[in-house]
Amino acid sequence: MPKAKRPCPKPKETVFARSERERREKRALEMDELAGRRDEFRARNRYYHAQIERLARFFIPEGASVLEVGCSTGDLLASLKPRRGVGVDLSPKHVELARQKHPELQFRVADAQALDLHEQFDFVVLSDVIGFLDDVWAGLRSLRQVMGPRSRLFLTYHNFLWEPALQLGAALGLKMSESEQNWLSRSDIQNLLKLAGFEVVRSGASTLVPMEVPVLSRLANRLLARVPLVEHLALVEYFVARPAWQHQARAEPMTCSVVVPCRNERGNVADLFARTPELGAGTELIFVDGNSEDGTVEEIRKRLRRRPGSKLILQGEGRGKGDAVRKGFAAATGEVLFILDADMTVPPEDLPKFYEAIAEGHGEFVNGTRLVYPMEKGAMRLLNMMGNKFFSLAFTHLRGMPVKDTLCGTKVLRREDYQRIAAGRAYFGDFDPFGDFDLLFGAARCALALVEVPVRYRARTYGDTKIDRFRHGWLLLQMTGVAFRKFRLSL
Repeated sequence: MPKAKRPCPKPKETVFARSERERREKRALEMDELAGRRDEFRARNRYYHAQIERLARFFIPEGASVLEVGCSTGDLLASLKPRRGVGVDLSPKHVELARQKHPELQFRVADAQALDLHEQFDFVVLSDVIGFLDDVWAGLRSLRQVMGPRSRLFLTYHNFLWEPALQLGAALGLKMSESEQNWLSRSDIQNLLKLAGFEVVRSGASTLVPMEVPVLSRLANRLLARVPLVEHLALVEYFVARPAWQHQARAEPMTCSVVVPCRNERGNVADLFARTPELGAGTELIFVDGNSEDGTVEEIRKRLRRRPGSKLILQGEGRGKGDAVRKGFAAATGEVLFILDADMTVPPEDLPKFYEAIAEGHGEFVNGTRLVYPMEKGAMRLLNMMGNKFFSLAFTHLRGMPVKDTLCGTKVLRREDYQRIAAGRAYFGDFDPFGDFDLLFGAARCALALVEVPVRYRARTYGDTKIDRFRHGWLLLQMTGVAFRKFRLSL
């Protein structure tokens, strides 16, 4: 009779592992001791916490699924109004208080450096937490199990330059006195995010004045905190990052929809049909005609049957390229959506570069840039060139991330990401007849990873430009004003 197998003994805890466990247990006890006064100090510093909530709500829409790591008593998580909200904290007493205050949410005791959750969330929030982690790298790496390809990490932390002021505030009883923590610079945090497999898609600074002072607080925190050089003095630094490990090359090709807004482009129709390549797993070519008067519609209809997967949409009462693009995207069935201008100043042969940028995971919003390679003679007039560079610089400053050419008509993104932009369009309003800023603003708010593909800009060979330099330039200035209000005065 065979002998019964003895159960394998548990591995003996090493001296190092025991010291780390005891350190975390001590940290939890220290946090438990503070739990009873947490709401008192939060009320005392309600202006600062309101700034954090406002910042988080800019990027995290209501109705998302949200995990907050280091949730304290759950107030920040509750302010986001999630469809599903889960908070974890090392302190049992904080978790108990959170459950009492916000019974509609779920709270658990858990170590941020060793999460044991088996679901994915739209957003993960770490607000003023990484300073208390013994191993920030391990804490960030533990998020892999709770983040999918479209998930975003929202992280805030104190500017290390404020350490003396915050310590003085604690000594004076103005803020809660807490145990020693890590003081990390912005570059330290960016490096740790990269090591943990994250790609930063938005970052910035907020809150020069962390208390409410009439007029001064709003002026300093909405305007001055984002001025170059001055932003390095702000108290709060924030990062929005995507999980780079989720964005490797796609094993399976994706279906594509190429939307071509057109008006009086009859002479380009034949080339558009002939030269637009098949992309990925198949390409549908969608023309959206804006009431052409030169026979463009008839020219398209003659060729529809010759190219399977092509279709024609009549814009009807709608006006402008932006409206045409939205109608085309609404009719598209492809996984990846393309915009191709009918004047073919960006050649259709360049579209595979945009597809590969999406398929290989380099970006989620692929923007063409005409300002890298030399242009054909006559492709862009000097005033247009100067205007393009001005708006690119302005939008780079407002967005906080570089964009070289905001007005290139060729833009590519996945349909599911476009749907997120469309769902949040009311935030900026229906103000853009061209569609470029509408998509760029929406992509910035959704924290999509933007990558630019250089293209050689060609001179138009048929028809006339639809751009009026002065009238449309004034419209673009107005749209820049909208961006200023939304990105600077609201963020």
